[in-house]
Amino acid sequence: MKDKLKVSAAPHLHKKGESVSKIMWMVVLSLIPAGAAGVFIFGLNALRVIILGVVSAVVTEALLQLFTKNKITILDGSAVITGLLLAYNLPADVPFWLPIIGSFFSIAIAKQVFGGLGQNIFNPALAGRVFLMASWPKYMTTFSAPFSYDAVTSATPLALLKEGKILEHISYWNLFLGKRGGCIGEVCILALLAGAAFLLLKGYISWHIPGSYILTVGLFTYIFGPRGFFSGDWLFHVLSGGLILGAFFMATDYVTSPLTRRGHIVFGLGCGLLTAVIRLWGGYPEGVSYAILMMNAATPLIDRYTKTRIYGTKFSNP
Repeated sequence: MKDKLKVSAAPHLHKKGESVSKIMWMVVLSLIPAGAAGVFIFGLNALRVIILGVVSAVVTEALLQLFTKNKITILDGSAVITGLLLAYNLPADVPFWLPIIGSFFSIAIAKQVFGGLGQNIFNPALAGRVFLMASWPKYMTTFSAPFSYDAVTSATPLALLKEGKILEHISYWNLFLGKRGGCIGEVCILALLAGAAFLLLKGYISWHIPGSYILTVGLFTYIFGPRGFFSGDWLFHVLSGGLILGAFFMATDYVTSPLTRRGHIVFGLGCGLLTAVIRLWGGYPEGVSYAILMMNAATPLIDRYTKTRIYGTKFSNP
């Protein structure tokens, strides 16, 4: 009985007509423009990866829930989101078995082992991506060139920057429209912002995490530029890699992010700082996945020190 009285941070208001399932499917809807853009840019191989990722995630969840004699909840949309986001974090030309294994790991290890939806401490899709990166880095770092449907490979802008190569031929406009190498769902910023605007307008996410995340990356990469202080190309860093996808669609995950607005700001600042540090001085050109996962681990601590004041009492941290 004691455990049943434990609740999350106030307020506890139920909005009529909303449910976990509806929110999940609205997020899926918001992700469709980015997926459509990825298929347009990289061809039918991208669609193959998306379908395999989603189907594998749904089947894995159904089989595990059936095996453990739990209620089968594949219609709530959470498994679809996991498979979709994992696929969006993969190159278009990976072998067919890679999204299958990645989705299995995301659902079975990063989600169901912890007890299913609402219990996992790490974002399942990002956990799956990091697992694939550690296991098969060659496949995870070989990217297709945009609009070259004949397996021509291309390095990402961040990888070229890490190698010290000149990036004059890559314009901000091309970065914004997705005319660059990269993962399926991260390249077209226009499509991602359209989906993010939908979620913001519907009130499913707030600006606090993505705003503080993107602002921190931009500010930090501008201050610590390649030619001394305040010489960095902050807009390049904002438009490159998976920052927009991560900031709006993965860092804002209800389960693995803090509960309060103040906690959201702290979480976003931490994600931004870690992403910038990895990009500027780390071994990898990109740091979004690792940054969000590390801050997922810090979420309980952030919740502890940013909890709301109990009505009628003086605020004090434990």
